[in-house]
Amino acid sequence: MFADIAFLLYVGHLIADYPLQTDHQANHKAGPGLKGWTANAAHATTHVVVCGLLLALGAAVLGWRLPLLPALAAVLWIGATHAVIDQRWPVAAWMRLARQSTWASNGGAAHVDQTAHVVALLVAALFLAA
Repeated sequence: MFADIAFLLYVGHLIADYPLQTDHQANHKAGPGLKGWTANAAHATTHVVVCGLLLALGAAVLGWRLPLLPALAAVLWIGATHAVIDQRWPVAAWMRLARQSTWASNGGAAHVDQTAHVVALLVAALFLAA
């Protein structure tokens, strides 16, 4: 069940992060003030909705018995962690700590960002499969 949940959450992440993310969200989600937080919250909400729908689909098709409150907690975790990671400062801080300034300036931040998102998804999947 863990692998199925993890896969569905990852597919949900891909759908929400790429085809459903608007240019406005991508350009402003890490920005200051209300405009930045509004874009960030809209993008994170997309993740919550898409991952929630895929979990519901998985439960219906595969016969899982996922309790509602843990499933809700998992998708809220995904949305909250996504919003924080997309502020970009956690990725920048990690790359400074890991002494990756050259890689950061050559596109490495996008890879670290996606790795952080996948780790959050795996935590949610482990929580739900336990």
